[in-house]
Amino acid sequence: MSDLSPAAQAVLDAFNNRGLSSREWHDGKAASLKLAAALRTVADQICMKQPLGSTDADAGVFAAHHAISNSFLAIADELEAQ
Repeated sequence: MSDLSPAAQAVLDAFNNRGLSSREWHDGKAASLKLAAALRTVADQICMKQPLGSTDADAGVFAAHHAISNSFLAIADELEAQ
């Protein structure tokens, strides 16, 4: 098995290592909570800390990354709330 990139490893770790209480396992929420944790990690990976440059296109890409990240976070919120 080949080594994963740091981004892929972070998503896999979030999915596999999400600590769950026995109540959460009993309620059948484990998969939803683990998936939500992985989605939050993906959102963090794609959210740019700053624009690549100072052009309007750079600002647009920056805004798009934040919009996509927020979409992942909204899905994670929904999964956690069920």
